[in-house]
Amino acid sequence: MKLFEYEAKNILSAYGIPTPKGELATSVDQARKIAEKLRPPLVVKAQVLVAGRGKAGGILFADSLAKVKKVAEKLLKMEIKGIPVKSIWIEEKIEIKKELYFGITTDRLNKSYVAIASSIGGMDIEEIAEKHPEKIIKFLINPKMGLRSFHARQIARKMGYEGSQLNAIGKIFERLYKINIDYDAELIEMNPIVETAEGKFVAADARIIIDDNALFRHPQYKKRFFESESELFPQEIEAMKNNLAYVKLEGNIGVIGNGAGLVMATLDTIQLYGGKPANFLDVGGGASAEKIAAALKIVLSDPDVKTLFINILGGITRCDEVAKGILEAKKKIEVTKPMVIRLVGTNEEEGKRILTEVGIPVLDSMEEAAEKVVEISRKGGL
Repeated sequence: MKLFEYEAKNILSAYGIPTPKGELATSVDQARKIAEKLRPPLVVKAQVLVAGRGKAGGILFADSLAKVKKVAEKLLKMEIKGIPVKSIWIEEKIEIKKELYFGITTDRLNKSYVAIASSIGGMDIEEIAEKHPEKIIKFLINPKMGLRSFHARQIARKMGYEGSQLNAIGKIFERLYKINIDYDAELIEMNPIVETAEGKFVAADARIIIDDNALFRHPQYKKRFFESESELFPQEIEAMKNNLAYVKLEGNIGVIGNGAGLVMATLDTIQLYGGKPANFLDVGGGASAEKIAAALKIVLSDPDVKTLFINILGGITRCDEVAKGILEAKKKIEVTKPMVIRLVGTNEEEGKRILTEVGIPVLDSMEEAAEKVVEISRKGGL
């Protein structure tokens, strides 16, 4: 889960990492009052949960109160990558001598955290790696030991610092690692962390992505999954409410299956026959009729879906329960889109009987079913 920049900066500040003074505004009037308090020159930043705000015109500078008002009006009417700007962060402008990068993420191959640093900041780390690979510093962090003071100083020294500056930026690195652990971050970064004209270090921008699986430890942020400011698709939100695994894709064939491996195989088979899946949805093992009905409702709520492929291999999931769920969903919502169903396994015959009695055909072969659903989708779901 992504945090807004202002949330990330408030966390950094609470852990003793210097950040520019700033406040959040949701209206032009609030922006004016904040500007009067902070006094220009100021930086006004759109608060959206997407990367690349600066390139999209979402970060603007203002050297007067009148300019702050004008900039605030502009940003609060903007959309960045299709997301409307509902709030702006107004902060003091820092006199920058040099932009740096420091971040921490997980290195799954080495089963450890990894700190990534660079004496060049202000651009995507991928861009730095491509244009200036020699400037990238990687340091594997043993999770049992953590990032110690001597580790942080070692990284700072490789970035070209010494003396009091080395100690100062080293402490910032240590504190960022502490936040990383406390907030179960998949990624935490300061891009850029800047060296000021006075030789101090300030996190000019900050980003934190919390591991979704750890949100039970952070209820203050979990709430946002079910709010309008979430970066998730509506279908993903509904899936989370119903404890379903759902991922939005770019095709037009809705997919429901039981078991991640089976659903992945279903996606591959659809693509083998030239189709494009619209989603990944795994109802899991032992899915009840209610859960199947919820899955159908979620997938069919996507306007991109033209036809639906339900692929069930009954083990602990009973085929008759799946069939009942399909009928339950058809009663609750008006299902007008064609469905191709493959049912094999526990209580298979009963499941097929329930569906065929109401005129819904059921197939045995996944390949045959995939080929059929692709054929239907090519005809526009007719």
